Amino acid sequence: MTAGAIVMMTIAMAVLWGGLVAAILNVVRFKGTEPTEPARDL
Repeated sequence: MTAGAIVMMTIAMAVLWGGLVAAILNVVRFKGTEPTEPARDL
């Protein structure tokens, strides 16, 4: 692989793993109350 491909692959992996970490932190830090009944607007 060329150096450009390795750099692009590294950036893509960092973005994906960073998004995963951000999502997990968002779920862990959530302190709100869960709704008792789902809200549907049919």
